[in-house]
Amino acid sequence: MESRIAQELKLRYQPVGILFTNDKPDNAMQFIEGRRGCVVGMLNAAAKGRTAVFDRKTAGCIGGEVGLGFGNAYPKMPGGIEYFLSTGRGEGYMPGEGYKKTPELAKHFVDQLPMTDIPYQYVVFTPLSQVDREKENPQLVVFYANADQLSALVVLANFNRETSDNVMIPFGAGCQTTCLIPYSESQREQPKAVIGLVDITVRPMVDADLLSFTVPYTMFQEMEDNINGSFIEKHLWHKIRERIPAVK
Repeated sequence: MESRIAQELKLRYQPVGILFTNDKPDNAMQFIEGRRGCVVGMLNAAAKGRTAVFDRKTAGCIGGEVGLGFGNAYPKMPGGIEYFLSTGRGEGYMPGEGYKKTPELAKHFVDQLPMTDIPYQYVVFTPLSQVDREKENPQLVVFYANADQLSALVVLANFNRETSDNVMIPFGAGCQTTCLIPYSESQREQPKAVIGLVDITVRPMVDADLLSFTVPYTMFQEMEDNINGSFIEKHLWHKIRERIPAVK
């Protein structure tokens, strides 16, 4: 499956399709059960051409289980997730990350997450170009974009909508903003795109100038179909496009 958006925006990396399935792909990267790993590392690999697969025992970490839609794994967090996200609980526990001022605010954040337990065995990250439209459709599509490309994606996401707030930038873990929250949006009649990878923990794993832009597959199709006649074909965008480095 090819993306005209990726071509027109001269994306550095391939768009990534996120699929929920009961069929495990052959030759896919997968974390070893019991070994710690980060979902965003696998997302990076998929953007560079590899396929990665997760199940409930190989999500990499407790947060990864939640972010991939494998249910609420936070009760397994030693000391409590609300302390880990905020002040910490003291000696013997992991230091607090300082992402919320108090444990109470952190608990409220966790409680309002759109937790889900998907009725599938596997979550697959794969380059969108390797998705066979005759056999499968991804649940979500993830773009890696710099400021110019992100600007274009935001405008295109609003191009055919009556409202102008069809993109959100929520606080959350990297896997939450690229999978869990966009999947929740996909269940809405008018889903929104989600800008992500603002998670300070995972920022060192991502190119300094890039953020993610994730859309439900139906919204991806809408945006692809709306390129014709849009600003993408106009001189103002072409002026910006000229300064985006060519894809190597």
